[in-house]
Amino acid sequence: MKKFRAALFLLITTFFWGVGFTIVKDAINRVDVFIFLSQRFLLATALMLPWFFLRLNIFNVSALINGTVLGTLLFGAYGFQTVGLKYTSASNTAFLTGLNVVFVPVFDALFFRAPIGRSIKWGVFFALAGLFLLCGNGGLSFNSGDLLGAICGACVALHVIFTGRFARKAGSDIYLLTTVQLATVGLWSLACAGRNAPKAFVWYPELFWTLVICVVIATVFAFLVQTSMQRYISPSHTALIFCTEPVFGAAYAYFAAGERLGSYGYLGAVLILVGMIVSELLPDETPSVPELAAVPDA
Repeated sequence: MKKFRAALFLLITTFFWGVGFTIVKDAINRVDVFIFLSQRFLLATALMLPWFFLRLNIFNVSALINGTVLGTLLFGAYGFQTVGLKYTSASNTAFLTGLNVVFVPVFDALFFRAPIGRSIKWGVFFALAGLFLLCGNGGLSFNSGDLLGAICGACVALHVIFTGRFARKAGSDIYLLTTVQLATVGLWSLACAGRNAPKAFVWYPELFWTLVICVVIATVFAFLVQTSMQRYISPSHTALIFCTEPVFGAAYAYFAAGERLGSYGYLGAVLILVGMIVSELLPDETPSVPELAAVPDA
């Protein structure tokens, strides 16, 4: 039951991230991307501070280090994806970011000797085929800039893996972990804004509702849910659920902006959903998450 609830909440989180594609795209057309990221994550950190101070008595070096690692990986995903978009197409970037569905089980097996079960293998197969059709419409043309997109996918994968590992540590507090993580992304974004950094503290009225949605729902709520729910579900299953992000993004773009998917796109969306369902329902021989979760505290 905990696994089902975790999958459901992660799916809801992915829905909001998918919807956010269209909203964020409009925002970064108005202000520099690192200014927007600075405002988004620093405001999210400010909202988390009351819970942070309530738990200050249990704050320790482990929470600081783990949160900083997660925040750096998360910023790496945003940063490499954004810079990569300058040199390659949006479809290539979306597909390469989605490669985290392959990277997660491979990295988890390589670094932590986690088993790759039959359900994960089939789920990854369907999801990868679906991503290729949905993001590339049946064909992708790669160039040198696509390396940045692949690095973004690797950062996403490592973020998912380490979120699960850190969240399941004995004594780990999801509020402290999330607050440090969000603050780290905000500070990295501010540093990368360079000379434009002071603009992060300028009020942009046209971004009000965008920030409300992105800060409250797509950041505070979303990362609290991810950190909390990954205690009950494996990183590989999490990655497969996150593959539905472009599906939700395409669906919202259809209703909000009139964007249409071709036949390849619809088939890809179906395959991604099939991959997620297969991973959840197909009998698996791998240990459950609690058995894999014996991670000593730092």
